[in-house]
Amino acid sequence: MTEQLNLAIDWTSFARARADLGHGFVRVFGYFREDGEKAVNVIEEAMKSGAAIPMVLPANKLKTEAREFGAMALAEAAEHIEMVARDCVEWRLEPTTLVEYAIGLRPLFEASVAALDERANPLAQRNRPPRSNAA
Repeated sequence: MTEQLNLAIDWTSFARARADLGHGFVRVFGYFREDGEKAVNVIEEAMKSGAAIPMVLPANKLKTEAREFGAMALAEAAEHIEMVARDCVEWRLEPTTLVEYAIGLRPLFEASVAALDERANPLAQRNRPPRSNAA
């Protein structure tokens, strides 16, 4: 993962999720926020204890939900964690190669949720100061 966060938000996927979910969008997006926070916590704790097994399901869920909302960089990071953790389980290895991903997951999750939340919240868009045309 790079030092500068590359959020890689697919706004087409985000718009599709918003249209498909309709009035339920806010509720489901709230679940994504809550579930994602829990997944990141579990992955961080599993990393601290050197355990790959507890990483697999939260990473899978985070990957799936992030893709649904268009948070592609987050989905890719979660997928990488899931796949490496699965390999570690199969080969009975500690997930030491995931340290960088586990450390970078929380900032990526928080920045992705913030970007999606800004687009999802019409009040945030309406209250945003106008952009200056000066270069």
